[in-house]
Amino acid sequence: MPRSTKADKARQLNVAYRLLKRNVALPDAARRLVQQFGLSLRQAYRYLEEAAELNGPVEVAEATVAVTLKLPPTTVRALRAYARSSGRTIGVIVTRALDAFLGALRRHG
Repeated sequence: MPRSTKADKARQLNVAYRLLKRNVALPDAARRLVQQFGLSLRQAYRYLEEAAELNGPVEVAEATVAVTLKLPPTTVRALRAYARSSGRTIGVIVTRALDAFLGALRRHG
């Protein structure tokens, strides 16, 4: 059986979260996760435990491709500092910034 991707894990965690929010009993929720995703019962309970700690659904990230960028050291320091303070990865920050920039370009031609 292939390993789950980060996106797979996020989807499974979100289903577990929704089941808990609908007050589905833990054994029933675990069985549903097993049936829907082909998980082991043990793994289903792990997802339910993790989902119980969430404040809301997690973001399902699109698959990524590695790229190499050359940036000025001051920009890299600022980026790393922001990543630490925000709890986000550098990849997430750069992706959001580029999406906003490219979106603005499309809107303004």
